[in-house]
Amino acid sequence: MGSFSQSSFDIAWGLLAPVTIVLVAGALGVLLEAFVPRRARWRVQAIFTPAVLALALVAFVFAYAGTPLRDGVDPVMISAGGSSVGTGELVVDGLAAGGQAIILVIALLSVLVVIDRTRSHASAFAGQPSDVPGSFEEEQTERRAYQRSEILPLLLLSTGGMMLFPMCSSMLTLFVALEVMSLPLYVLCATARHRRLLSQEAAIKYFILGAFSSAFFLMGIAFLFGYAGTLSIADLARSISAGTGPDLLLIGGIVMVAVGLLFKVGAAPFHAWTPDVYQGAPTPVTGFMAAGVKAAAFLALVRFYFTVVAQMREHMTIIMWAVIILTIVVGTFFGLVQDNVKRMLAYSSIAHAGFILIAVQSYDSKALAATLFYVLSYGLATIGAFGIIMLVRRATRQGVIEAEQHDMREWAGLGRTHPWLAVPMVVFLLSFAGIPLTSGFIGKWLAFAAGVSGGLVPLVIVAVVASAITAFYYFRLVKVMFLDEPTEATAVVTAQGTATAAIAMCAIATVLLGVFPGPVLDLLARAVIVVL
Repeated sequence: MGSFSQSSFDIAWGLLAPVTIVLVAGALGVLLEAFVPRRARWRVQAIFTPAVLALALVAFVFAYAGTPLRDGVDPVMISAGGSSVGTGELVVDGLAAGGQAIILVIALLSVLVVIDRTRSHASAFAGQPSDVPGSFEEEQTERRAYQRSEILPLLLLSTGGMMLFPMCSSMLTLFVALEVMSLPLYVLCATARHRRLLSQEAAIKYFILGAFSSAFFLMGIAFLFGYAGTLSIADLARSISAGTGPDLLLIGGIVMVAVGLLFKVGAAPFHAWTPDVYQGAPTPVTGFMAAGVKAAAFLALVRFYFTVVAQMREHMTIIMWAVIILTIVVGTFFGLVQDNVKRMLAYSSIAHAGFILIAVQSYDSKALAATLFYVLSYGLATIGAFGIIMLVRRATRQGVIEAEQHDMREWAGLGRTHPWLAVPMVVFLLSFAGIPLTSGFIGKWLAFAAGVSGGLVPLVIVAVVASAITAFYYFRLVKVMFLDEPTEATAVVTAQGTATAAIAMCAIATVLLGVFPGPVLDLLARAVIVVL
């Protein structure tokens, strides 16, 4: 029998500490459901989950504070640096480290919104999602104030998958991380308290289309393995340089893997799930999904692009130009006709995906820091915006608080009646629009600058024009909130405190990153990818 060297099993547990803490805590959270009394489960999970994410952030600081991550300016040509973890399935470099930090921040802020049941206990989640709306079982669940708490362990598991995504140096590990990230989200999308059937429909759509995208992704991996005989991304890059296999297998594999990743970022024509899922999912889950999935998927796309696709760029240029233009056009013009706030932000996210893709397609050294900063700034504004949407509810004439108020016209006068909520919403909308003194402006500036450096001036012009057009539907909501007369059909529920804290932190960070982006940009500029 053969023997394996001990060193082949050495695992850098320090570098893996943050993601290990999150994944192990997700499993422990499932066990808590079995051993904690039913009435105390939500309270215990609501304390346990943010504490775990805070601990993971602390572990990240200690693990990476003294770790020499490779500096550099040309990520495609770097030949040393980064740390291989375990048997080489995962790699820790600047991109992976920055991605983990951003995802942990996004997850922690999202959890603060998720655990807030408001002072009226008007939670965004169904007490028992399996209850038929209007049934005797649902009535009993409401009477007993029962709240399923598996939502929070599922969120931790999905966060763990997101953290693994930008660390993967193997196509197989990338697929596993994709499913760990996605499967909990399919369940979470079906747990809305109100509009339950719409929520379950959104979950089914997301699951079916997600399964198709996973199939494309897996078939692409098979093609690439057939081409190079390896699942390692770095070894695949070497094989492409050496020209060891048939180009047809290589191009087919690259296109199929790109389809799987473009689905996750919501790029057209793979965007059809986005508005329906954003609208139907519980609003805190929508915020977490919109910010976290987009960040993780774009960082994985960057690694794949700068290692594999960069060497076949002449074959992918036409395809990607078409995808970028179509994504920007769909996100811009379909968003103009939306009266539903959540659907409007869904099409906004599609447009933003097109803007970030310009940086990715540039193959420029600035693209890495631009992508990291963009997903961070977009994530902060997204979590804050959906946190506010969760608090704006529909009220009956008797004053009974019902479902969230998604109709934009019913937000009339919110700036007069609840300025403490409307002002942060304006900050987030200004960031989405890319107005100066917000982080969104810096993010767009970096993405477009990378595009210009990479010779994508026509795409940048299209993006700038589209960005100006998208500002219309952001300012339309601002006009409704501050200039229209208030409506009695809309009420704002008082948060328990965690959602308010998350909204405030997101608003402050959005402004600070827009005014003083330098320190964060200096850290993100260390993001490089090791290829050969």
